[in-house]
Amino acid sequence: MSAIDEFVTKARTGLDRPDPERARRLQEDGALIVDIRPHANRAAEGEIPGSVIVERIHLEWRLSPDSEWRLPQVRPDLPVIVMCNEGWASSLAAADLRRLGLANATDLDGGFRAWAAAGLPTVEGGTPAVP
Repeated sequence: MSAIDEFVTKARTGLDRPDPERARRLQEDGALIVDIRPHANRAAEGEIPGSVIVERIHLEWRLSPDSEWRLPQVRPDLPVIVMCNEGWASSLAAADLRRLGLANATDLDGGFRAWAAAGLPTVEGGTPAVP
C-alpha cells in the first residue's frame, strides 16, 4: 500500500461515509453538503442543489465551530457531508473538520461523480464559492 493510500485509509477511520442515496436523505433531514471542488469542475459537471460551495482552501475557517469566519449555520453537532469529485480529497477534509470539533463531519462516498451517476438531482455549475 502506498503512503497516500495509508494516509487516506487513516483519515477514513471513524467516518460513516454515506453513499449518494443516503447522503440525499441526510440532506433532506438537515445535513449540510459542502462542495469543495474547484470552480472548473463545478462549471463543467454541475452541482448538487442546496449544497454550499466552500473551496478547499477556505474550508477549515468556514466550518470550524469556533472560528469567527464560520458559516452562520455551523455548530458542533451539525451533520456535514464534504464532497469532492470522487471521494478522496473529501475524506481528508472531513477528517480535518472532525479534528476541529465538527463531530458529525464525513464525506460522500464516490463524490459528486457517484451522485451524478446515481441519477440524483444536479444543477448547472459555476456558483461562486463562499469567500
